[in-house]
Amino acid sequence: MSNEKRSSFTGKLGFVLAAAGSAVGLGNIWRFPYLAAKYGGGIFLLVYIALAITFGFALMTAEIALGRKTGLSAIEAFKSLNKKYAFIGYIVAFIPAIILPYYSVIGGWVMKYLVVFLTGGVSNAASDTYFGGFISQTWQPVFWFMLYIGATAIIVLLGVEKGIERVSKIMMPVLVVLSIFIAAYSIFLPGAMDGVLYYILPDFSKFSATTVLAAMGQLFYSMSLAMGIMITYGSYMKKDVSLESAVKQIEYFDTGIAFLAGLMIIPAVFSFSGGTPEALGKGPSLMFVTLP
Repeated sequence: MSNEKRSSFTGKLGFVLAAAGSAVGLGNIWRFPYLAAKYGGGIFLLVYIALAITFGFALMTAEIALGRKTGLSAIEAFKSLNKKYAFIGYIVAFIPAIILPYYSVIGGWVMKYLVVFLTGGVSNAASDTYFGGFISQTWQPVFWFMLYIGATAIIVLLGVEKGIERVSKIMMPVLVVLSIFIAAYSIFLPGAMDGVLYYILPDFSKFSATTVLAAMGQLFYSMSLAMGIMITYGSYMKKDVSLESAVKQIEYFDTGIAFLAGLMIIPAVFSFSGGTPEALGKGPSLMFVTLP
C-alpha cells in the first residue's frame, strides 16, 4: 500500500452529497420511472425499496468500507485483499469506462438544452422535430459532447475537495428543488391523480419474479454498485465519519430522487395518455415524447 497522503472529503456532508451525486443520474431520472410504470407501479416501488434497505445497503456499505480501509483504487483495493482477486478490480473499473461515453453524450444534450432554455428558446426546443434535427447534425452534438467532457475534466482536476465536493454541494440541492417543483407540477395536472395512485399503491396481483429482477437490476444501475465507484469514493472518506450513517443518507438521497422522478413522469403520462398499458410500456425516451 502506498504511503502517499491522499486528499479527502471535508466531512460527512461533502462525502454524502458527492457519493449521492455519483449514484443519482439517468438510472433515477430516466430509467426508474419507466420500469416502475412497466412493472406495476406501486408493487415495483415496494420491491425496490425493500431491496434498497437490505441488499443495497449491505453492498454499498461493503464497497465504501473496502475503499476507506485500503485507501486505494478499485483495482488495487481488491488486489490488497488477495492477489487472486485482482481481476475483479479490473472488471469493475472497466464498467465506468464503458458507460462514460454514453453518459457524456447525454450530458452534452443536457448542456445544449440548458443553454436553449437560458436564451429563451424553450418553445422552439419543445417542438417534435427539434431534438431530431439537433442530433442529426454532425458537429453540434460533438461540440456539446466535448464541452461536457471538458467541464467534467476541470472539476476532476480541481480535486476531491475543491472540485467534486464543492460542485456537489451546489448541484445536488438544486436537483432536489427542481425535482420537487416538477413533481408537484405533474401531480396537479388534470387526470394525474390516477397516475399517483398507480405509482404509490402496490397491486400484489402484479408481483412476479420479473418484478424482482427488474428492481434488482435497477438497484445496481441507480446506486452505482459493483462498478468500483463507491470503492473509489470510500477511499477518500475520513476515518472518523460514521459509515453506517453516511450510507443511509446516500440511500435516502438516491431513492428519494428516484421516487420524485416517478412522480414527475408517471402522473404526467396518465394525464396526457390516459395511462394506457401501451403508454406505460414504452421505453424511457418514448414516455417523454408523450408529454407536451
